[in-house]
Amino acid sequence: MNTDCALQEKGESERTLEPFRRILLRHGLTLERRKTTTLQINVGLLCNQICRHCHVSAGPGRKENMDSETADAVIAYAGRTRFETVDITGGAPELNPNFVKLIEEISCLTPRLMFRSNLSALTDGKRDDLTGLLKARRVAIVASFPSLNESQADSQRGDGIFRKSIAALQKLNSLGYGHQGTGLELDLACNPAGAFLPAPQDQTTKRFREVLMKRWGIVFNNLFAFANVPLGRFRIWLEEKGNLESYLSSLASGFNACAIDGLMCRTTVSVSWDGYLYDCDFNLAGGLHMGKRKTHVSEMKGQPPEGSPIAVGDHCYTCTAGAGFT
Repeated sequence: MNTDCALQEKGESERTLEPFRRILLRHGLTLERRKTTTLQINVGLLCNQICRHCHVSAGPGRKENMDSETADAVIAYAGRTRFETVDITGGAPELNPNFVKLIEEISCLTPRLMFRSNLSALTDGKRDDLTGLLKARRVAIVASFPSLNESQADSQRGDGIFRKSIAALQKLNSLGYGHQGTGLELDLACNPAGAFLPAPQDQTTKRFREVLMKRWGIVFNNLFAFANVPLGRFRIWLEEKGNLESYLSSLASGFNACAIDGLMCRTTVSVSWDGYLYDCDFNLAGGLHMGKRKTHVSEMKGQPPEGSPIAVGDHCYTCTAGAGFT
């Protein structure tokens, strides 16, 4: 692999966007699978929020939701393959009727089970038993918490969501989540509110730790600062504001060849609510099937073969800008 880590020159962002596949060739890079260690499960697009930055356009009106038969097929795949990590996402996974079954059965099949929560669905008063289950099964929680500013967060995620998120984090802390030594991992995922790249992760982590502790007594383990992916509702918003081209250009101008080595798609297989496989959740949102063919999870006998090519699109610039998206 080419080890040249130089970023693209700024002037390149001023011309027509170079296809991502071509920039890989220009840098002498290939994007292929390594050993697959993570199974990511997207249980559906049903969500109680309508977030402006959502790359899968999840929301209350979405009907795509994993059924019991597909959930059983996913559980069977996790059992015969034994991934190091299983990552449950959505939508809001808590709203799927098979969520408890997935947690109970997959937690016995992997050393690390995690799920991604928008916080407001986890502690909305309708699923009070879920937090107890998550604690009992030692499930790591990655919580979406994009901003310390209430008005900014509500503008991005919906009115009142900020205060509900704070209350949810406080409840998780009371159960031991986020505290050192408990083994109950609580990580935060932070996305910019608009069409710009995130601040450096270390800087953002320090600020969030200080403010959350001082104002609300909240602690957490790690913070991940991610750029928004120009797919789904976020892409539509960019188009409506006339910012799509400039945003793509800003991602492309930040291309970092060194980020290729640690991309999550190299060690992850993502399964959709209908059971079909993708290299990552972003390719799922973009309709790019793993191996350029529709493969159902029930057909898989084990991990995807090492060395197989990964499907790419221009949204891949998001994961290779600056420090990358691992």
